[in-house]
Amino acid sequence: METRDVVIEGSHEGERLDRFLAETLCDVSRSQVKNLIDEGLVLVGGRPQKPGYRIRKGDIIQVRIPAARETGLVAQEMPLNIVYEDRDLVVIDKPQGLVVHPAHGHWEGTLVNALLYRVKDLSGINGELRPGIVHRLDKDTSGLMVVAKNDQAHRDLADQIKARKIRREYVAVVHGVIRENSGTIDAPIGRSPSDRKKMAVVREGRPAVTHYTVLRRYRDYTLVRARLETGRTHQIRVHFAYIRHPVVGDQVYGPSRSRFELKGQALHACYLAFYHPTTKELLEFDSPFPPYVQELLRQLEKSGA
Repeated sequence: METRDVVIEGSHEGERLDRFLAETLCDVSRSQVKNLIDEGLVLVGGRPQKPGYRIRKGDIIQVRIPAARETGLVAQEMPLNIVYEDRDLVVIDKPQGLVVHPAHGHWEGTLVNALLYRVKDLSGINGELRPGIVHRLDKDTSGLMVVAKNDQAHRDLADQIKARKIRREYVAVVHGVIRENSGTIDAPIGRSPSDRKKMAVVREGRPAVTHYTVLRRYRDYTLVRARLETGRTHQIRVHFAYIRHPVVGDQVYGPSRSRFELKGQALHACYLAFYHPTTKELLEFDSPFPPYVQELLRQLEKSGA
């Protein structure tokens, strides 16, 4: 069983225990955090606490994570665009439309199912075999992801995310014309008070910062490159909707209808850089515009939109 200790700093005082851990433990999902708390494996000052416990400055949180066990998930032979692989990790260029984690309604046909077939030695967390997923991409977001193949690599990469050492950049086509050549969106993100299935900019949310640069302007749209300083759920989608430039094709945070036939939002993880967990070498990866983004840009050029 692995044990992790977290000391609370003043900036996090008053946050819910479950939400804090879900954001802090990058390689553990919110549902898994809840299971750990429910099973008494999360201690605050040596005592179990409820998910809604409000953490205090100086609290010492001990998280005990059981050894991995088999999940019973089906290993499936599926095409994977692997751009790099060694004994510690795999870098994948995920297509739009591919679900990352199995869940209700998607127990098969996910990236995890494909990884179980393709990679035999995978990292586990929270008592379940979770094939190395260090950071997530939404189903309808395409692009680069790093997957750990062992626990040491998983912990190291998760620590890099926490320390903001992993650089993740995206390209997106957004509604409207952004006049500034570059900018920063610094707005906290949390659960929407009106719809718990959505995220929103809320005063009590977690700090979230997105830097962007305009690559090209069209008549009614803008092509941008965005860099995540933090990694909140749906961060880019929420932030650009917040400044009234939602991502094209995003039916959750943008217009319900679009003049373009898209299967999801025009958002692609185009650049990924991190330090190798064993060699400490800086690894950098680029992914070109996928066909759906190329086609969208072609339509914008053709129509003069």
